[in-house]
Amino acid sequence: LKAVILIGGPQKGTRFRPLSFEVPKPLFPVAGVPMVQHHIEACAKVPGMKEILLMGFYQPNEALSRFLVSAQQEFKVPIRYLQEYAALGTGGGIYHFRDQILSGGAEAFFVLNADVCSEFPLQEMLEIRQQHGDVHSFVILGTTANRTQALNYGCIVANVDTQEVQHYVEKPSTFVSEIINCGIYLFTPAIFQHIGEVFQRNQQELAVEESSNGWQRAEVIRLEQDVFTALAGSGKLYVYKTDGFWSQIKSAGSAIYASRLYLNQYSKSHPERLAQNKPGGPVIRGNVYIHPTASIDSTAVLGPNVSIGEGVTVGAGVRVRESIVLHGASLHDHTCVLNTIVGWDSTIGRWARVEGTPSDPNPNDPYAKIDSETLFRDGRLTPSITILGCSVTIPAEVVILNSIVLPHKELSRSYKNQIIL
Repeated sequence: LKAVILIGGPQKGTRFRPLSFEVPKPLFPVAGVPMVQHHIEACAKVPGMKEILLMGFYQPNEALSRFLVSAQQEFKVPIRYLQEYAALGTGGGIYHFRDQILSGGAEAFFVLNADVCSEFPLQEMLEIRQQHGDVHSFVILGTTANRTQALNYGCIVANVDTQEVQHYVEKPSTFVSEIINCGIYLFTPAIFQHIGEVFQRNQQELAVEESSNGWQRAEVIRLEQDVFTALAGSGKLYVYKTDGFWSQIKSAGSAIYASRLYLNQYSKSHPERLAQNKPGGPVIRGNVYIHPTASIDSTAVLGPNVSIGEGVTVGAGVRVRESIVLHGASLHDHTCVLNTIVGWDSTIGRWARVEGTPSDPNPNDPYAKIDSETLFRDGRLTPSITILGCSVTIPAEVVILNSIVLPHKELSRSYKNQIIL
């Protein structure tokens, strides 16, 4: 068994700015560890996992290399990064590196998108494939969405008894199904034959058009539209429906929601990562992650759903709720931070209040997903999570509401519903 994690590249993650300026989005900390570490940990737990490949078109950089080395040591599985020469799409990348994926005689491999958070029921996906007895079948992880939100995802129509996928439509314009694609797949080497057919077809079409940059376009293959749509109804594609948590992480607001889901899971999977109330320590409400190097005053109140990074300083009487505070940030006495991501090395002055509007799914609808909000609506900034880029300084006694502050800004007054460039 192997696993491939698709991490995209610098052109992607634009909705994640200004945070993706500082680290590649897959390394952004969610619930205290890099986003993609949750994927690696889930893959490493599957018995027989021989290698984990990260695939994307980021230039190999120091942060990525350091992360891979430490993850290999921690999870005892070989982990490599394969760099695409251009954005090849979800299917083009794995087709381009098919020899690397199949080397060592891989019988099956998982493909996971890095920008989802999930319980990753990988073992269950393997079991459902064995139940069907067809060694060449493929499995998509699916989950239930509500009828209106399903249109924003790949929709799957499956046979109720066998779970065979009969019909697949990516982002349909009218309602097709409530079962949506989670971006986590189990393939066998036979998938490359199907991707290869798409590649051949693309080349033939381009030969007819003879466009100038055709070589590049033939290799851009999207698993969802190009491959799954054709495979549906052929008896080779199955769906495993999960009732566990799942969400996309497209925007910074969805990172706070994903952080909540993972912190919640820690009570079962990593109780040691959750802070406890101790005499002389801060007041902890709900699930809170605090990095061991952070220094937190005993009168601070943290939680629920707070993640405090490396070397963060939290002063007296500070209140933090539903927020991610990244490494080196400093919250001075009596600040209040709600629904906010505080960037690396940022400083919030005394008695300041920094607050955003959560972009949570509807709590009364068990199948609601987080909406991928547009930044603007009717020419105005949509109220959302407040984001402070790295090294932002907020003076004492000001209020920052629903705003995005780009890196290295020193603010002098209060702001509301603004992007501060």
